[in-house]
Amino acid sequence: MTTEARATTPDSYDVVVVGGGMAGVSVAYELALDHTVLLLEMESTLAHHATGRSAAMYLETYGGAQVRALTMGSRAFLEDPPDGFGRPLMAPRPLLQVARAGNGTVIDTLYEQVRPLVTDASRVDAAQAEALCPILRRGAVASGLYEPHAMELDVHALHQGYVNGLRGRGGTIVRQARVTHLRRSLDGWDVHASQRGEESDRDGLVARGRVIVNAAGAWADQVAAAAGCEPVGLTPRRRTVFMVSGDGVAEPQHPRHPQHPQHLPLLYDADETFYVKPEGQQFLCSPADRTPCEPGDVKPDTLEIARALDEIRARTTLTARSVRTSWAGLRTFAPDEQFVVGLDPTADGFFWLAGQGGYGIQTAPATARFAASLLRGEAPPDDLTHLGLDSALLSPARFR
Repeated sequence: MTTEARATTPDSYDVVVVGGGMAGVSVAYELALDHTVLLLEMESTLAHHATGRSAAMYLETYGGAQVRALTMGSRAFLEDPPDGFGRPLMAPRPLLQVARAGNGTVIDTLYEQVRPLVTDASRVDAAQAEALCPILRRGAVASGLYEPHAMELDVHALHQGYVNGLRGRGGTIVRQARVTHLRRSLDGWDVHASQRGEESDRDGLVARGRVIVNAAGAWADQVAAAAGCEPVGLTPRRRTVFMVSGDGVAEPQHPRHPQHPQHLPLLYDADETFYVKPEGQQFLCSPADRTPCEPGDVKPDTLEIARALDEIRARTTLTARSVRTSWAGLRTFAPDEQFVVGLDPTADGFFWLAGQGGYGIQTAPATARFAASLLRGEAPPDDLTHLGLDSALLSPARFR
């Protein structure tokens, strides 16, 4: 793509972005700096399915090498966002990943993987882990990996900042528009969508775009099929989340250390059977489930909640036996669980921005910059390359 926006008619755009979650609004914001941009969202509200149901953390030790590069490449933006974004977007919340008794090698392996980039991460023994997180039961863990500069993210403020910034740069947002067909024309794409209105629904041509950005999350393969492109094999997976009272904590095992929820780290089981995050006077918990499901408005898994509660009670002094509220969201993965970012090798002007799994929020600023550079025909940003980002590992061409 060129870096200059050409003259357009009201229904013609340089870029049409499909999907109003974090991936869609962030790349639309970046591109609206020098392109005309239309963003289409199928729901009546943006960020309904995945972005709006995130646990909202920034974790540099989380995910593989490509995720870590994009996470660390996002930190400067999140720490000092442009005008128009809420401030601050992040607040301190250390991360403690723990291995159950007898399984400490998982922490050793993880530490060796992350230490080249995350230099402040440290291994801790069982006693140190119990001191850092006083709700841990004595003897319940073998060791841990401590990330002192992990952060909580204000997901709403970040998403809304991108939305406001997109509009401020002249971008257009249309909601309740589900893409049904994308037809290649001589100079771009004709975009057909089913639109829900106050009086009736209609299906027809809604816009033309020189480039389509497929940021439709769990529906990205469906959008590809609507364009006549081969799907990459994305799998939506359910992630259940529930809240329990912060009052249900047994007597302190480490009386010298604070165990009020606001003073505790995010506690994450390295075997991915649960996590516990302080949330005000409560605890946000999850069974860390990854159950494959169809795209849709997913519901929490009550059996997974019961399993997680058993695991949490066995490993911590939380005594909660009932759940205050629960919900579920979608995390969508490619077959190799890497992001899918790049132009489709078989369809000119069809760009993938999908498969972010559970990492899409903390990587959004860097991923949007990376995607925008590819769409402009430029090299990836130097800072991301220096962190180890490899375009070929994320390109949809790897599936062809």
